[in-house]
Amino acid sequence: MPPPRLFRDAMLAGLARWLRAAGHDAALAPGNASDRVILQCCRAQARVLLTRDRHLAAHAGGDIPVMLLVANDIDAQAAELAGTLDLDWTFAPFTRCLLDNTPLREATPEERERLPARSRDLPGPLRACPGCGRIYWRGSHVRRMQARLERWLGFARGIRRADPADPAGA
Repeated sequence: MPPPRLFRDAMLAGLARWLRAAGHDAALAPGNASDRVILQCCRAQARVLLTRDRHLAAHAGGDIPVMLLVANDIDAQAAELAGTLDLDWTFAPFTRCLLDNTPLREATPEERERLPARSRDLPGPLRACPGCGRIYWRGSHVRRMQARLERWLGFARGIRRADPADPAGA
C-alpha cells in the first residue's frame, strides 16, 4: 500500500521539510489559511491532516483522516508519526523538493553549470525541482540529514516493538 498523502498546517512547517526529505508527499498549508480552506484541501486531495491544533482536528469530520500530534519537539513528532501511521522515514530520501513538495528530476547540464565547481563533481545524483528550479546535490548536509532520518526510523521500530498489542512489532 502506498504511503499516505499528508497535509500539515502551518504549525508543522519544520516537520514538512523532513517529511519531504524522507520522500513523502507532504503538502503544507499557507500560514494564513483558514481552517475551512485547510479542510477543503484535505478533502479534495484525499490527504491525511497532521496538526497540533485541537480545534482544527475536532472540525475535520469523519471524512478526513486526522492525526493530532501532541509532541512539541520534532524528534518526538517524528516518533509519533512513525508509530501511528507506520511512516517510513527512509521511504524515498531526497526525491522531493524541500520547499514546494514537487518530485525532483535529474538536473540538466545547464542546471549543473549553476552549481559551485566543487559541488558538480560530488558523487550521487544532481537533482532539480521542475517547480521552483532549486538544485539538490549530496553535500555534507545530506549525510547529516540521512543520519537523522535513519535515527527516526530506529525510533519507530522501537515504538512498534514496545507495543505488545502490535503483533508485527514482536
